[in-house]
Amino acid sequence: MRTGWASPSLVIERNRSRKWELPQCTETRSGGPRWPRERPARPVLSGRRCIHSLRSQSGAAVRIVLDRGVASGLQRGGKAVQRPSPGTPPLPGFPGRTPLDTKSHDFLISLLETPSPSGYEWPVQDLVRDYLAPIADSVASDSHGNVIGTSNPGAPLRMLLAGHCDQIGLIIQYIDGEGYLSVQPIGGWDPMQLIGSRVVVWGTGGPVPGVIARKPIHLLSDEERKVVPKIKDLWIDIGAPDRADAESVVRIGDCVTVELRVQPLRRNLVASPAMDDKVGLWVVLEAFRRAIAAGPLSCALHVASTVQEEIGLRGAQTSAYGVNPHVAIAVDVTHATDCPTIDKKSEGDISLGKGPVVFRGPNMNPHVVERLLAAASANSIPCQLSASGRATPTDANVLQTTRAGVATALVSVPNRYMHSGVETVSLDDLDHAADLLAAFIRGLEPNIDWAPRRVR
Repeated sequence: MRTGWASPSLVIERNRSRKWELPQCTETRSGGPRWPRERPARPVLSGRRCIHSLRSQSGAAVRIVLDRGVASGLQRGGKAVQRPSPGTPPLPGFPGRTPLDTKSHDFLISLLETPSPSGYEWPVQDLVRDYLAPIADSVASDSHGNVIGTSNPGAPLRMLLAGHCDQIGLIIQYIDGEGYLSVQPIGGWDPMQLIGSRVVVWGTGGPVPGVIARKPIHLLSDEERKVVPKIKDLWIDIGAPDRADAESVVRIGDCVTVELRVQPLRRNLVASPAMDDKVGLWVVLEAFRRAIAAGPLSCALHVASTVQEEIGLRGAQTSAYGVNPHVAIAVDVTHATDCPTIDKKSEGDISLGKGPVVFRGPNMNPHVVERLLAAASANSIPCQLSASGRATPTDANVLQTTRAGVATALVSVPNRYMHSGVETVSLDDLDHAADLLAAFIRGLEPNIDWAPRRVR
């Protein structure tokens, strides 16, 4: 057991009496550190949570947990607004359809607040295993790090849902004599997105807060101002005075994320790092749950939380080889084009809040695509179409070419500002995507011929 650390602190000025100590760091079942995610006891409050961590005057780490009504109440003078807990009755459409309830919302927030850079996914995979345990007939973890849940394994038709759990990040490469940290990227970063970011180094002993900086604009030469900085020109400042102090809390090879903070926006939009692809992971897990809740399945249903997509689609390849599915659907994010400067003629017309995106093109089996569109139409689920004339840079790429070939589709969640610290999605699109996949699964029957031919 490893203890003795607390999360980076944020300060809220009102209602400081609502304080609980943060849980301590322990080891995960996979041997790595378990970064705190358990929520302490709190009043039963409904709606969206607001979590603020701070330190008391004695220095103890504490957490304030406020629901959406409480947060808005503070803005009106600091008094909590209690709201009744909403029910989750079935909605029209296919059996078992439910709205995005508080439990599902909280699970999504937990995914987004848990670090999982490629190759360092085990903290979020612990969440996935805990989520699947009461739902699936079996939950397995392979040596690559994928987590796979299965229901109705004896059915002849094998169906796989795949969403990758890894996010882009950084890895510590060098610690200089003055205690500054140099990094390499994990996945694709625009260095301009990193300048001025709050970051966390996820060390063995716990998280170490820091900032990414560069020379102030006042001190830049005219030539320096014209040059786009490279990641090697940036550094992380953790406040260490020298290398020895930095090395007491950080090691070469520790992973780094930007500050994992979820920001609700207007019209049910949410901004956060790692929407790519924690939202896709949430969709496949929620679709798995909804499909099972609706009644007996006609297929062997597998759901995979895949690893290392951001560095080469690696986990989807290994997990699909193990499952050997007949049909598979990958869920990822795609570029929303409803913001300035993006050319819709080249990137398509994709908007937040208008439903999940169903892709067409050579990477997608036409029968799977048409069944998805039919399921959307029959259940009044909004969706959008997009096209890709090549193998997509998603898990769908390798799913299609697994073993002797798999009937594959790609369903995506529209995402603004991809690969940044403020990736923005609509919660409505997530909910509709889970409905769409569950409806597709409920419509499957044995002995489907997936061989591509003209779709009538």
